[in-house]
Amino acid sequence: MPICVPELGSPRAVLSLWYVRPGDRVSEGDRVAEVLIPGATFDVTAPASGVLGDRFVLPTDPVATGQTLGMIEEAAPGSRPGLRTNVPPGE
Repeated sequence: MPICVPELGSPRAVLSLWYVRPGDRVSEGDRVAEVLIPGATFDVTAPASGVLGDRFVLPTDPVATGQTLGMIEEAAPGSRPGLRTNVPPGE
């Protein structure tokens, strides 16, 4: 499921930061990213529960309303909230 930039009321916006990393488990409504417009900050929330997959935008990249920032993938069976599911050994 795509994570999209919400309606911001400004044509100028920048991705400020990601709160989660690929492989992190998220629940619907969790903050996943932060977007800045002149004079305001907006949180972008997870549209569904699952695991953060690919991120298509980096911090400081300009973004637009409706743009896809990343993807939420289906969680692996038996995974628990808050656990990263694809961490390489030793990390």
